[in-house]
Amino acid sequence: MTVPNNAPKDSSNSICNETPNDIPNAVPNDISIAQNATLQPITAIAQKLGLLPEQIEPYGHYKAKINPADVFNKPAKSEPGKDGNQGKQGKLILVTAINPTPAGEGKTTVTIGLADAINRVQQQQNTGKRAIVALREPSLGPVFGIKGGAAGGGYAQVLPMEDINLHFTGDFHAISAANNLLAAMIDNHIYQGNELDIDPKQVLWRHVVDMNDRQLRNIISGMGKSSDGVMREDGFDITVASEVMAIFCLATDLADLKQRLGNILVAYNKDKQPIYAKDLQAHGAMTALLKDAIKPNLVQTIEGTPAIVHGGPFANIAHGCNSVIATKVALHLADYTLTEAGFGADLGAQKFCDIKCRMAGLTPNVAVIVATIRALKYNGGLAKNKLKDEDLTALEKGLPNLIKHIENLQNVYNLPVVVAINQFVSDTEAEIAMVRQACLEQGVEVALTQVWEKGGKGGEALANAVLNVLEQNDSKPDAASKPFQLSYDNEDSIADKIRTVAQRIYGADDIDISSFAQSKIRRIEALKLDKVPICIAKTQYSLSDNPKLLGRPTGFTIHVRDVSLSAGAGFIVVICGAIMKMPGLPKVPAANQIDVDDEGNITGLF
Repeated sequence: MTVPNNAPKDSSNSICNETPNDIPNAVPNDISIAQNATLQPITAIAQKLGLLPEQIEPYGHYKAKINPADVFNKPAKSEPGKDGNQGKQGKLILVTAINPTPAGEGKTTVTIGLADAINRVQQQQNTGKRAIVALREPSLGPVFGIKGGAAGGGYAQVLPMEDINLHFTGDFHAISAANNLLAAMIDNHIYQGNELDIDPKQVLWRHVVDMNDRQLRNIISGMGKSSDGVMREDGFDITVASEVMAIFCLATDLADLKQRLGNILVAYNKDKQPIYAKDLQAHGAMTALLKDAIKPNLVQTIEGTPAIVHGGPFANIAHGCNSVIATKVALHLADYTLTEAGFGADLGAQKFCDIKCRMAGLTPNVAVIVATIRALKYNGGLAKNKLKDEDLTALEKGLPNLIKHIENLQNVYNLPVVVAINQFVSDTEAEIAMVRQACLEQGVEVALTQVWEKGGKGGEALANAVLNVLEQNDSKPDAASKPFQLSYDNEDSIADKIRTVAQRIYGADDIDISSFAQSKIRRIEALKLDKVPICIAKTQYSLSDNPKLLGRPTGFTIHVRDVSLSAGAGFIVVICGAIMKMPGLPKVPAANQIDVDDEGNITGLF
């Protein structure tokens, strides 16, 4: 795989994998760059954060777990000359993007490169301040499917890239095991006499596996002899769509984790009364499986910037953010925390704000929206094989997608915004000027980035733009600054919350809730568990629930197909359109290209 400068990593590989002829002096690919990088011992990375060797738990030479208690018991990183010994929490920089396209956006790559760039700028200015990056862990489903890994790309990667994209420290395996332990205990309870009188036709809990496997979406389990269990309809979700993953990423500590696991709604009995995981006494053992996994993972970027990679719910079918614990640890240890929200801002940033920030009491200080000119032209209707050609007409038609995301972050959440153009060599001056002008009209600064090719050096313009916005906000009197706000009130009805997001964030005319979903809503309301955030699962490719409606569609309706309660996570999942909680592999999966030689060297991983 040969990639152009700053090639995007957050979408399918149908466009970004170009030939060496696309650029002069063809550059190496992601995995070769990662394999040739010189890593620092993880103890040295920890030392940059003020952590002693005994405050981390090494997993080999280049990975470690951080004990949150060791972090929160030390003073927070303080600004020079301020706050005495109490310290001051660092700035939270949220990186999001336009709706993803086959042309790619490169959100993770830009997030990592921006952290490296901020550290370069701080070192040049001798401020003593430090940036850290906090990311999600990759799921094996996309790694072997079509999207690839989630460790960045080029010279803006987190390392060791192969470990992070594959088994890492085993967190996802622990989450799968905890989920499937609960599934086993439900079926065992039914088989062993069913004291709770669970209705086999109303078991809500499904098994999970961290792999794209459409064959497992709907199955019949318990076939065979009577000793093989009770026959019933069953199925699998992908691990990153599991409520256990959501709980894992929203829990504030081990005690909170156990309580949330106990609150998982797993079934109804034959009198239509709810059955929770705590009724099966399953939550203690589930917590035991997760007690080490819940500790954030410390790694590094190619340039030695500390990186915390922890948790990984999908953004199109879950809330799409790394763990609350990881984000708070990062904020406590560094002056600037760079974190990303999954997919486009309509999914990732919306859920980051309305779910994660609401629950964890977090407030982003600035939002960075990543876009490529190619992706904007694709949103404007340009064919994939024409995206390298200058086309101002297509770009103008595609720009409203970017503008809608800017408006949402500025006007709905009151966040200052910087736009990062992830630059390709084929981008023309006229195209760049058009994007700059459109953003200028929204009162937003634009910076070009070349972090894939140049690492942190290629992100210094973006770093300076972000730091300038942060400085300007700090200089504003309290009366002149707009407070961070959320898009809806928890006390609103479920339907009203869905309608608010659909209209304010997506730009829909209205919503249409199926009769099946309405019946599920009534059941949740009867349990008096409806006054919680909503987590809308829809396609990531469009502001609507129709992946073919690109740009900034209007006049559409959001179709709600199903609703379910994630009582442990503390939100309600709303299924829209054709979205599914178990993806499938493409006709030619990325797994076809991945191999390992006799010396154990991996190839084909991206």
